[in-house]
Amino acid sequence: MSELTKEMMERVGLIPVLRAHSAAQGHAVVRALLAGGINIVEVTMTVPGAVDLLRGLKREYGDDLLLGSGTVTTVAEAGATIDAGAEFVVSPSLHPEVIAVTRDAGKVSIPGALTPTEVITAWRAGADYVKVFPCSAVGGASYLKALLAPFPDLKLIPTGGVTLQTADSFLRAGACALGVGSDLVNLAAIDNRSPEIITEAARAYLNVVAQARLEMETAE
Repeated sequence: MSELTKEMMERVGLIPVLRAHSAAQGHAVVRALLAGGINIVEVTMTVPGAVDLLRGLKREYGDDLLLGSGTVTTVAEAGATIDAGAEFVVSPSLHPEVIAVTRDAGKVSIPGALTPTEVITAWRAGADYVKVFPCSAVGGASYLKALLAPFPDLKLIPTGGVTLQTADSFLRAGACALGVGSDLVNLAAIDNRSPEIITEAARAYLNVVAQARLEMETAE
């Protein structure tokens, strides 16, 4: 399953980061994302009842939604979320033991790192991808490009500061996918009963990814 997960993540190119305040809010966000064509979501451990939300989403959508867990920092959290249906496990920081248990379960590991030392350490520990976080705080796309200069084979997912305005530059800098937070996962839109705002943003993000990739392929 891990190879299928990686193929899908790279094809879509977007990982919406869900930090909902409730299960109901989380379900509403997922419905809006799916309506906009994005069938991937990362449910963070900061969501109240995150494991139960993962389980509920898995039960409702099955293979139609690629589920991941986020803000995972312990083996126990990784195991619980994988049991609930997570196919990929994301951390904001580097925890080799979380990488190991995720890989042992046949799932995709995405630890967080920032410096060149952390990034290569995460990769050598078995990461499938490395989440560069908080990327925008240290230069954004230009920092990502600088990281890839000595490590061209690394698969990096910038997170933090990814918006519709910056997505193109991150992709051109070498990102294989983008972790997208509040610019896409707009919780206020759900609270205001305007889920179409998220749906429209999802379509706009997919268009940015498709356009950037087309232009990059044409330029090669």
